[in-house]
Amino acid sequence: MTAETTVSPYALAPDVEDERVRSLNQLHVLDTPPEERFARITRMARHVFGIPMAAVALVDRDRQWFKQVDGLDIGVNLPRSKTICQATIARTYEQPDDPALIIEDAAARPEFAMVPGIGEPGGIRFYAGYPLYGPGGHPVGTFCIYDTEPRALSESEYTTFVELASWAQRELEQTDDIQRAADVQRHLLPGAVGDLPGYSVCAMCLPAYAVGGDFYDHYRVGGGMVFTVADVMGKGLGAAILAASVRAALRGASRAAELVECRMSPEDVVNSVAVQMAEDLGSTDTFVTLFHCELDTASGAVRYVDAGHGFAVVVRADERVDGLDTAGLPLGVLDDVTWQAGRLTLGEGDTLVVASDGVLDLLGDGTDVRPALQYVARHPQPADLCARARALVAEKAPLDDVTLVAVRREPTG
Repeated sequence: MTAETTVSPYALAPDVEDERVRSLNQLHVLDTPPEERFARITRMARHVFGIPMAAVALVDRDRQWFKQVDGLDIGVNLPRSKTICQATIARTYEQPDDPALIIEDAAARPEFAMVPGIGEPGGIRFYAGYPLYGPGGHPVGTFCIYDTEPRALSESEYTTFVELASWAQRELEQTDDIQRAADVQRHLLPGAVGDLPGYSVCAMCLPAYAVGGDFYDHYRVGGGMVFTVADVMGKGLGAAILAASVRAALRGASRAAELVECRMSPEDVVNSVAVQMAEDLGSTDTFVTLFHCELDTASGAVRYVDAGHGFAVVVRADERVDGLDTAGLPLGVLDDVTWQAGRLTLGEGDTLVVASDGVLDLLGDGTDVRPALQYVARHPQPADLCARARALVAEKAPLDDVTLVAVRREPTG
């Protein structure tokens, strides 16, 4: 038990506080960067009420953290024991039907004397706080407005205040939904390839936003491995939903063949998926670029289909970069299109690199492929290539999802 829970009149029962903090953590918002969508709310509040200060705050176990704070020069963290918002959180449990806390003159309330600036010139006099809720309906923070003079809220102002708090609540819920979607999308990516004698493999997928339309997949088949990189047009949740559907269709086609003890070629798989996805892609006016291949590990032979994907190359052992032939249209562009397979062989020291077009943005202007070709030629080792790509993403926020799969046949000598 902390000192705060011993002395604070607004302390909650330990089991209640544990549930509340767990709900807060499920939002995955604490200590994230400022976002314009929350800044719009605080700017609107300051304008509508003619006040100097407004904030969206989250209340952790021992601190109050501001997701957005305007007009208060206090940083982003305050000890929870020195905030008025702790009283708003407590009131939510005491008066759930009337949770707003309105204090017309905080300087006249001795219980808030510990709050920095209360009663001082230019300090907080008026406070209005409304709880924000996390999963399970637990109060995890507040939308609050402040003034340096005592004041009250008229009935219409109170209505507006609650509406702005509801706006902040919707943004928090959207954050939770997106984070859950991002978690699901990450778990749909396959695990590491593991031991693949004679080969090294590295794969990565970094969405430009929380979720994206790129994905990669790989799984073992008799005598080798199947690799896929796909990119659904667009970004965000819509693209992510369609990406999951394409992934399921690809795996479904392969698994169905296994059940009847039949081996589907890469072109059969892609043509089957195109038929399955035709209605969904047509109704959403969306297309999918796709690179799908099967590697025979004994010989290094690769049978592949490039459906409009565009960036798939082989970096040879002598650092020469060979492009691949037989690029076809993306899925969803035209009906009644079929795709043919191309073939290549990975010699010892050769690396197959397949990337989404986000890599072109990362390494150039998004249209000129030459910088990307030069880059992969300098980094033929899969682990090194992926590590450097991750470092570039960390330095320069990508405009598009960045997905990369590299498969190298290791020299035996």
